[in-house]
Amino acid sequence: MPPKEKVKLFAKKTEDKLLVRRYHYISNRQAFKALEEVEKDNGKLTSKSKKIVDEYAVDILGWKGFAPWLYVYTAINGSFKEGWIPDNYYFKKVVPKIQGEYGKISFLKSLNNLIFQKEVGPDIVYFINGFWFGRNFEAISTEKLETVLFREREVVVCKSDQSCQGSGVYVIRKEEFDLNAIQKIGNCTIQSYIEQHPFFNAFLSDSVATIRMTTVVDSENRISLRACYLRLGRCNDTHIKSINHIRIPITIKDGMLHEQGYLANWKVVYEHPDSKLSFAGKYIPNYKECVQLVLQLHERMPMVRSIGWDIIVDAAGHPIVMEWNGYSNDIKFSEATQGPCFKDLNWNLL
Repeated sequence: MPPKEKVKLFAKKTEDKLLVRRYHYISNRQAFKALEEVEKDNGKLTSKSKKIVDEYAVDILGWKGFAPWLYVYTAINGSFKEGWIPDNYYFKKVVPKIQGEYGKISFLKSLNNLIFQKEVGPDIVYFINGFWFGRNFEAISTEKLETVLFREREVVVCKSDQSCQGSGVYVIRKEEFDLNAIQKIGNCTIQSYIEQHPFFNAFLSDSVATIRMTTVVDSENRISLRACYLRLGRCNDTHIKSINHIRIPITIKDGMLHEQGYLANWKVVYEHPDSKLSFAGKYIPNYKECVQLVLQLHERMPMVRSIGWDIIVDAAGHPIVMEWNGYSNDIKFSEATQGPCFKDLNWNLL
């Protein structure tokens, strides 16, 4: 190999190592912040528990740096459980092996209906590489765009290809339509604003709730639902944002909400802080249909072995896919409140 190429390769490897180190630093800092909040409700994690976690992180996962999120899970549950997957282990060890480049297809939101061969979301138009297209990828002129968007509605939602955790999502009203501003966002999908089921409006009507469902493909190519929780927004937010959402675990078997939910900082709450509606004893409407939908869709992308789905049930009772994430889907909340969710998959051996 020529000297210049060796230098470039060395520089690339050094840069990659620094990025990985930075990622683990940020993730573990978030874990310690979460632990601090959890300990306010549940008491300090004992030195005995920390020792068990540290040994597991080193002996099974290969590095003590995977321990912080296991501290959080243990503090929430009161004791350590074998099989838990730490958040930073999942992203750096598991995701590249079970999702890889195919999982990144989920970033290209305009391809959803094409990939799944079904209208899974309320798409209206797409902006791709400087051109506007309809749902069947027929070209649309900029002169006709506003008419197409607002012919049957007053509000639409724009999602950039790289949108996640509430960023890159824009609610646009007819009177606020600005073609230049939208095109500056870059490649994006514009969808109808969903009128959600009254069940979710009772908690909060300002933003559309999401049911986060995680499905996986096991070694026998069987697809199953492994985790599920409800995400609710806060008053005056046009859409759910990770910085201030409320998460409530959902019993996988029957769709019942758990009694306690969690604020974004992991503080326990038993009711929505704005509407004051409690979570206990409530069931997701048409939950079985939601489960059926994500399982059927995952069958069409089996090469991506872990997918996070954002589902909502509309006013007519139909489940709708708002997002799917095949590369950077979050599992830490589910592991902490429902896990270990993936113990039989042997991800700890990757």
